Amino acid sequence: MTKKLLLLIIDGVPWRNWRSLFGNLEAWVDSKEAQVWRIRAPLPSTSASCYASIHTGVDPVIHGSTGNDNVFKISLPDVFSETRKAGGITAAVTHSFWSEFFNRAPFDPINDIEYDEPGSMSINHGRFHSMTGYGMKNQMTPSDADLFATLSMLVNRHHINYGILHTCTLDSMGHRFKHDCEEMDDACFLLDAQIAPFINRWRDEGYEIIVTADHGQSDRGHHGGRGADQQDAALYYFGEGRGPAEDTLLAITQIAPTVLSRLGVPVPDSMSGACFLS
Repeated sequence: MTKKLLLLIIDGVPWRNWRSLFGNLEAWVDSKEAQVWRIRAPLPSTSASCYASIHTGVDPVIHGSTGNDNVFKISLPDVFSETRKAGGITAAVTHSFWSEFFNRAPFDPINDIEYDEPGSMSINHGRFHSMTGYGMKNQMTPSDADLFATLSMLVNRHHINYGILHTCTLDSMGHRFKHDCEEMDDACFLLDAQIAPFINRWRDEGYEIIVTADHGQSDRGHHGGRGADQQDAALYYFGEGRGPAEDTLLAITQIAPTVLSRLGVPVPDSMSGACFLS
């Protein structure tokens, strides 16, 4: 496999915050170096349910994860498994739920927080965080800059074809401070500033890049239910693929088949969403 793509999931950022507070990403849209669309999470718009949908291409009513307390090894085809079948090398720098869903469960923090398994037919190179002890008084989130650097380390060390990065910082900030506040403005500004140099680096290394969220968040810091505030986010794409009109509403279930298509990997019949890039 020669094609390469990185999927960056910035947890819990609603549409309006993307379009108003991420100046670097928006500048790339203005310069035509990136394309952007609105994307909608399934129901429930709960984090774990959305993670599973992003990688399997099916809604929660099909994959079965009904929320953050219902995490298990999913048996459906997913982006990791299909990329490995095609001979690609995979990596994940994410919350531990991704390891449980797509490699093995339950998550063992001693053995699973970091692994390099070249023979795995799922995640070859994993670096995970569990956020154990998370609450309003302590977010338990690692530095986003450290996560971006960790993904770059895996890119350089293992020459991966597909990598996913997932950070919960902004989701946690939204739950704690809500969205119409200086704290949220500053948090979005800082993440945009931190990710921008890495996007330039990864593009120079030949990667197509997708930056998006798993769901939105309401003004009261909630998600899980229905509504554009809770379900809708932005999706930014850097690459040579051609997408639909900017006013097209995408579904999260379209991410998995689109990623596989861009990698040149056959899309399994189980993935219900249509590819949005040609």
